[in-house]
Amino acid sequence: MEERILYFDIVNGISGDMTIAALLGLGISKEIFLEEIKKLNLGDEFNINIQEKNESGIVGIKVEVITKEVNTHRHLSDIYEIIDKSSLNDSVKENAKKIFMVIAEAEAKVHGTTIDKIHFHEVGAIDSIVDVVSACILVDLLCVDKIYATTVPVGSGFVKCDHGLMPVPAPATIEILKGVPIRLNTVKGECTTPTGAAIIKTLCDDFVDVLELEVKQIGYGIGHKRFEIPNILRAILGVKKKKNLYMR
Repeated sequence: MEERILYFDIVNGISGDMTIAALLGLGISKEIFLEEIKKLNLGDEFNINIQEKNESGIVGIKVEVITKEVNTHRHLSDIYEIIDKSSLNDSVKENAKKIFMVIAEAEAKVHGTTIDKIHFHEVGAIDSIVDVVSACILVDLLCVDKIYATTVPVGSGFVKCDHGLMPVPAPATIEILKGVPIRLNTVKGECTTPTGAAIIKTLCDDFVDVLELEVKQIGYGIGHKRFEIPNILRAILGVKKKKNLYMR
């Protein structure tokens, strides 16, 4: 017996769009994915631009979610309503809602309020909702048994957001990553976003830097920011032999 393994090699951080791109690089049909994301039932509120790009000599995929809305703030209940009203399958809905709950709990803790009262700013926008739901769709389409990831690099310095300048990792990001192994001060700037952190925290079974498996597919997701090292997320699809245990 073999286990299908999805392994996120987080070379230089993780964001929602990089996750989508890396997973698409594992051979999932772009057409099938785009048909699935239409089930979010947001009409022409967004478009997804998928292109092949070269980053430091590595050919990968770059994804951009383009939306019409500007400065929209949502509560967790508003996001849940969008997900629940969609025609996505139940496992995708469940995982997407779990990811947003992780973000809500972190935001509430950081800002000293409750989950019901927290206003989502950047992570409540349509593009972030599409990022999270797309990641859940693609993982569901891959039909894997286990998901693992490496230690998560988070960057350094400061990042500008709706609340002003924030230290990197942003307070919500490091709150989300409690219990997850991270690497501080890897590059100048924010290389792991709250959305990326929540996706990886929720979907991964474990974080391991050493893993034995037989590689079947490799996908490279290219980020939009420029750093001193390649801004890529590598997704590896492989198989691992299950151990047979015999009762005597």
